[in-house]
Amino acid sequence: MEKALRNRLAYGSLMLAGLFLLLWLDQRIELWTGNLRYRVMAIGCHGYFHGIAGVGLLILLLLILPPATMEMASLLAAERVKPYRFISAAGSGAMVLHAFLTQDERFESRMGASSLAFIIVFVMLAAALRRAWVRQTEDAIHLMAGTVLATLYLGGLGWFLMALRVKHSPHFDGSTMVILMILLVVKFTDIGAYFGGRSLGKHRLIPWLSPGKTWEGLICGMATAGIVGIVCVQYLGDGFSWWKGLIFGVVIGGIGQLGDLLESLMKRDAQVKDSGSLIPGFGGILDVIDSPLLAAPFAYLLFSLF
Repeated sequence: MEKALRNRLAYGSLMLAGLFLLLWLDQRIELWTGNLRYRVMAIGCHGYFHGIAGVGLLILLLLILPPATMEMASLLAAERVKPYRFISAAGSGAMVLHAFLTQDERFESRMGASSLAFIIVFVMLAAALRRAWVRQTEDAIHLMAGTVLATLYLGGLGWFLMALRVKHSPHFDGSTMVILMILLVVKFTDIGAYFGGRSLGKHRLIPWLSPGKTWEGLICGMATAGIVGIVCVQYLGDGFSWWKGLIFGVVIGGIGQLGDLLESLMKRDAQVKDSGSLIPGFGGILDVIDSPLLAAPFAYLLFSLF
């Protein structure tokens, strides 16, 4: 237990430092390119060039998606659902890149929706053609379904995270603080749930799926997330009041716990404790990103409403 705790503290600190470095790089690139503002003379009105947002987050996602795909494939293999790993990783990367490109209004208006649909269909067709190439029909459906599932789970959820970072609208502009807020809310939910469960936990949440989780821990975790949301929302601008931060924290914190349970469901089916062993003390990449990924589409919806 002590060794596992030391590994979590050591590797957790390294991951946190790497995350802050990439988010700092992300913000600096946006500020630097934002200084290259120019007037749009062709349409006869004044306009300004938005900085290129999300470069650091794009680098992060493109780095973690391939190993996460390998872990996802290992979990799915327990039920003979064996995705083509390269196709799935390429499809996930393409979906994240698509979200990155949506900050260009011309791309978004001309081919935003159609290109996203094309990526999903192409992944399915590529898996079918890959199986046909070796002239085998056995497990063709499993391979096609697994490839699409892995792509949507990783790339589809990652799309929302990237789209939220680069979103520009009259009422909301994505920023590194938005991404950091999601990550902090999700992770502090885990911390609050852990200590709350150890101190007060008596009633098991879902004993057959995750025996260590309790209702008391969940409540403490969501309360902690609400407090973190109130603190973080102060740095998002005047349009966000404390009660919006509270709602965001509680909702996203609860969804993050649901993401953890979803991965637990897959790991139980695969009969493994962790999704991998790449990160000592944590397990695999999926064990780290499961909660933020599932929280991303709900965060996107909440920020759109707010």
